[in-house]
Amino acid sequence: MSQSASPPLRLTRRGRLAVTVVVVVALVAAMALLSSLGSQARPDHLDAVPAGAEPAGGTVSGTDESGQAGAEEGAVRAPRPRPVPERVVSQRGSGELSVVPGRTRASDTSGRIVRYRVLVEDGLTLRGEPVDEREFARVVHRILTDERGWQPIDDVAFARVSAEGSDVDVVLASPDTTDALCAPLGTGGWLSCFNGYATVLNARRWFAGAASYGDDLVGYRRYLVSHEMGHYLGYQHVACPAPGAVAPVMVQQTKSLDGCEKGPWPAEAT
Repeated sequence: MSQSASPPLRLTRRGRLAVTVVVVVALVAAMALLSSLGSQARPDHLDAVPAGAEPAGGTVSGTDESGQAGAEEGAVRAPRPRPVPERVVSQRGSGELSVVPGRTRASDTSGRIVRYRVLVEDGLTLRGEPVDEREFARVVHRILTDERGWQPIDDVAFARVSAEGSDVDVVLASPDTTDALCAPLGTGGWLSCFNGYATVLNARRWFAGAASYGDDLVGYRRYLVSHEMGHYLGYQHVACPAPGAVAPVMVQQTKSLDGCEKGPWPAEAT
């Protein structure tokens, strides 16, 4: 004996609407889950990591601003600072300079000791946040005391002080304040200078780099500090010696390499 077939199931208009809502909610939840999993599997771009920051959960290795080797081979490399858009560096600060506390002894006392202070303009900002003054001071010191720098060439030893009595100051200032401190030299809001008692580094160049160095902000900072300190030591501007040669550090490399290759260190072109 056979059963008679049951009539097909029919949904009312309200029932069909309820099913549609359930399906849409399920699809949205699934897409959110996939997006979350994808973001966990994909690390952030290194460009988004602030200069000097360490990658979470990894051992910092590779080379830093001093060019010295890091920890064990194969470990995670510390992110290098990259140039930032010029518009995110403040055009002007307060016009007042503050000494960054800290001191270091000269690494070699056999030659002439040059005592320097580090000063940063108050109110200087990067992406709307105060500039890390101690990081700036740390990078400057590593550049000045690097074996490829002026110490072995000019028989000097740099010692950082934070009190009066320095031989020279290293200043980080906004473009407007740089222009004021460098006058009557014409820095035009984008160059740096040595003004007779201080190397004045334009914050826009420090964070945004220069077209001549492209994305190599580490190399450009080495050049910038070495070039302006070279003026303090008595060196003047020179021209590129030959196309394709390494540029002497006293070439005005911010403006142009003039046919030379980048030369951030004094020792590389001697």
